[in-house]
Amino acid sequence: MFKTVQRNLPTLYIGGDVLTLVLTSFISIYFFSNKDHFQSEWTILPGFVILWFLVSYWRKLYNLNLDHDFGLRIFNYLKTYFIILVLVFIIFILFRIPSPDKDVVAAFVIGFPVLSITVNFLIITLLTTLKNQEANVKFTLIAGVGNLAENVEKHFSERENEGYRIKGFINCKKETCQVPQNKVVGDLKDIHQYLKDNPVDEIVIALPVKPSKKIRNIIGAADYHGVRVTYIPDYGNLLGKNYKATQYAHIDAVKVRQLPLDERYAFFLKNTFDKLFSAGVLLFLSPVFLLLALLIKLDSPGPVFYCPIRIGRGGRPFKVYKFRSMRENDAVNGGSLSTQKDDARITRIGKFLRKYSLDELPQFINVLYGDMSVVGPRPHRSFLNQQLQESVNNYMIRHYFKPGITGWAQVNGWRGPTDTEEQRTQRTAHDLWYQENWTLGLDLKIIFLTVFSRKVHSSAF
Repeated sequence: MFKTVQRNLPTLYIGGDVLTLVLTSFISIYFFSNKDHFQSEWTILPGFVILWFLVSYWRKLYNLNLDHDFGLRIFNYLKTYFIILVLVFIIFILFRIPSPDKDVVAAFVIGFPVLSITVNFLIITLLTTLKNQEANVKFTLIAGVGNLAENVEKHFSERENEGYRIKGFINCKKETCQVPQNKVVGDLKDIHQYLKDNPVDEIVIALPVKPSKKIRNIIGAADYHGVRVTYIPDYGNLLGKNYKATQYAHIDAVKVRQLPLDERYAFFLKNTFDKLFSAGVLLFLSPVFLLLALLIKLDSPGPVFYCPIRIGRGGRPFKVYKFRSMRENDAVNGGSLSTQKDDARITRIGKFLRKYSLDELPQFINVLYGDMSVVGPRPHRSFLNQQLQESVNNYMIRHYFKPGITGWAQVNGWRGPTDTEEQRTQRTAHDLWYQENWTLGLDLKIIFLTVFSRKVHSSAF
């Protein structure tokens, strides 16, 4: 479904623009016209539509890589709109065409971009939803090959429509193999290499617990005397404090590292806030975006946006949108050159953008697209991610959820360099604390501190 919609996105965008033009014209003329130029106002509409598509074709508005370049589309869209306004103004002056009522003009000039940007965001949201539905497949590796592993496989097979896909089974101990032999992907000694080479979202441990003779004796005595028994496994000592007991059908299960955002209501709340907040920011700051884009182009040659590849949820790479702040940027994919203090590559406008984190503003597009949240652990380059994975304990746990534009580590001053062990461990510790203690109130606090706290910008360069 996602690929079908993606192939037809140019048509979808064109249809959205035609609908917006007609709807804006109807609202402007029907509600704001004084009827003195009623006929001429409706006559102008076809001309405006033709002019729109001529300029759109010239600006290649519908020739973008629509899978990724939504930010570039919005920028080109607004640029196309302002070009048309200038052309229409020139045409009215040169050819003395009867001008529509001023209220109609004002309503159209304001209403068209507002409706158009809204329609574009709705299309982006539609694509994001469809993409997430297809991308929400949970690849599962089952540790075990015996009877319990067979039951787990049967449970997941019956719920394939919920997104579970079994990657295979790991043979962990001597037990009779009850699963298809061709699905056994290796032994326990191979698990590190397998996880490195294959996408896996979850490991289900399906190994029989060795029976305890003492427990059996207690149950036997209780049965003899007709006394009920409740058994409390020491999950905390084995798995730590963040676990949750649940069930796969009739199979008891324990979720290891159960965090607040694993709850459906919490995830829905955060996701809804992310979408609404980001749409509001992009809509109300669109004039600031245009001004910054103009300053970047005037300051130095090159594109407005720098779109490096970063590591996101589940360790998957994605494209990040940033305003370009350097003359020469590190490689988009696989770059390893860190920014230094007083870096000669940073442009004049780039120093200002980086000091106040304005270069990060386009990442609200990533939030709408579904790759990021407003608040969360900052996404790192693949090179840095691998370094921290090897040197910081539990580092990869920060990839359980989407990365953020800002985060708990950043508002506490742990942004920028990761040269020392303290910088690496403190950043990771703050990110993990945020995941374990998430609330919507905490997100709002972090957003407030990002804007108003001096500590956030103290290590920015």
